[in-house]
Amino acid sequence: MKISIIIPNYNGAKYLSVCLDSLSRQSFKPFEIIIVDNGSIDNSCQLISRNYSHIKLIRFSKNHGFSKAVNEGIKVAKGKYVVLLNNDTEAQEDWLYNLANCINGDKKIFSCCSKMIQYYNKEKIDDAGDEYTILGWAYKRGDGLDIHKYKYNEEVFSSCAGAAIYRKSIFDKIGYFDEDFFAYMEDVDISYRAKIYGYKNIYCSKAKIFHIGSATSGSKYNSFKVKLAAKNNVYVIIKNMQLLQLFINSPFLILGFLIKIIFFYKKGFGKEYLIGLKEGLKTIKNINKVKFEKKNLLNYIKIEIDMIRNTFKYVFGKSISKICKR
Repeated sequence: MKISIIIPNYNGAKYLSVCLDSLSRQSFKPFEIIIVDNGSIDNSCQLISRNYSHIKLIRFSKNHGFSKAVNEGIKVAKGKYVVLLNNDTEAQEDWLYNLANCINGDKKIFSCCSKMIQYYNKEKIDDAGDEYTILGWAYKRGDGLDIHKYKYNEEVFSSCAGAAIYRKSIFDKIGYFDEDFFAYMEDVDISYRAKIYGYKNIYCSKAKIFHIGSATSGSKYNSFKVKLAAKNNVYVIIKNMQLLQLFINSPFLILGFLIKIIFFYKKGFGKEYLIGLKEGLKTIKNINKVKFEKKNLLNYIKIEIDMIRNTFKYVFGKSISKICKR
């Protein structure tokens, strides 16, 4: 069994050595590393060529975004499984072994995500899998909680693509990451799509990795990220929900968008959020919508139940100040 680790990079030279050196210490072998550089203007490519000659480097002349970068890596990957990994991470020695062991246990598993731990506060969780709600909100499980929480493997709605393993053969059945997303929410979209086709996404509690977070975009909230995430939120809904689902969920989706508008106005990004929403609505005709198939009807019902359950878990388990996934 061979694994391909794909790292998208954009001006991440200051993080790469820590990330790559932690991979060299992995107990699991063999694996290949593919770095897809999105037109970096720092010394990322020189650092890789000089110090990590064993790594396959794909270079773009400009920034094509996360989705296209990882798709190119997946297409050339030789492994049965592919791992997507952010450049601002540091993996524990048995991280890859535990991910591989988790996904190898069931052929219906599409992806397994890591227990991501805050890099600068190693007693706190960063992400223990992502959930999605009928409000149209995606959220990180465990964000800011003690690392001793979330001790067991369990099914989640979505794997965070910052440190997750995927069964490569399933991409040929459900499609690759949607390049219209550029970045943000693309991992929720592909996990949603996998669930429609009857596959599972699993949180692997033993696969521990430290994560800085927002290293490429620069901050948790900024104009670029807010606009893009707002547009992609629209895409996830329109692309994956069938007409009846949209009708049933519409009151909750409208409420969810209204609350986010208020939230981002308070943060100083209300205008950017509205621009992103408008752009998403204007361009929905370009979305490659998931085709409805009768054989997947039960999966749609299960997904709707999951989203309702996740909404209750979120409302009663988190404050409204953390309504955004990233």
